[in-house]
Amino acid sequence: MTALDKIKEITALLQRCGIEDAHIESEIILTHSLGMDKTALYRDDPILSEKDVKEIDKIVERRAKREPLQYILGYVEFYGLKIKVGEGVLIPRPETELMVEEIIKLFTVHRSPFTVLDLCTGSGCLALALAKNFPDAKVYGTDISATAIRYAKENAELNSISNAVFLKGSLYEPLKQFISGMPLKFDVIVSNPPYIRSNDIVTLQPEIKNWEPRNALDGGDDGLRYYREILAEAPKYLAMDGFVFLEAGEGQAVDVIKIAENAGFRKNSAIKDYAGVKRIIVIMS
Repeated sequence: MTALDKIKEITALLQRCGIEDAHIESEIILTHSLGMDKTALYRDDPILSEKDVKEIDKIVERRAKREPLQYILGYVEFYGLKIKVGEGVLIPRPETELMVEEIIKLFTVHRSPFTVLDLCTGSGCLALALAKNFPDAKVYGTDISATAIRYAKENAELNSISNAVFLKGSLYEPLKQFISGMPLKFDVIVSNPPYIRSNDIVTLQPEIKNWEPRNALDGGDDGLRYYREILAEAPKYLAMDGFVFLEAGEGQAVDVIKIAENAGFRKNSAIKDYAGVKRIIVIMS
């Protein structure tokens, strides 16, 4: 069997399992398993060995059970970085890259070096993308999950990033135990917090509700719990003329801005993602 024949076979199987991007995923599975890029795959259409087929079929079998492909492969690409992921850590989404883009635009023009605090850092993708693009910046990430912090540290090492520090604890809690050399104020606070309503989690795709950590998804009854907690304490940790960047779920922008106003922030705006959703909330001190 050739590689392109295998792609057709996998695509049909994954479609029967209800997977939307079946063809794209079949290409990813083949390029990963064969260690070749898509151009070479289609140009050469190699004959698959028995060993190749067995390895590919193992991946497909797991994916057919709706295990996230990123967990199966063990990594995801995020803003030019290779980010390790697995059970117990949220999978970075493409829309989160928009927040990185906006911060890069802002701080390339305004100032460098600067300090960053990434709350609910998860795999560390946000913190590491900023640290990579601003090597003179000091970047800190916190997360309540020991598993997430382990992945974040591994991802820093994997991507040869030395200006990011990851601390275990809920939101600002690790900062209250003063660590020598850590700034008390940050130029930018960023977060992609849990924002799914508790009762809505059961309606999500199997890949999300059955595999990704609930504590990285569950934003409380109205999905806004973490925005309240983050913004209530943000004035204590935000430098003068600093910024808060928050990712929000669909339809949440108005509520998040209202929470920001209640916390004393008056300069607030929302940036739409490529689907037209008001996704990134920008708050200025």
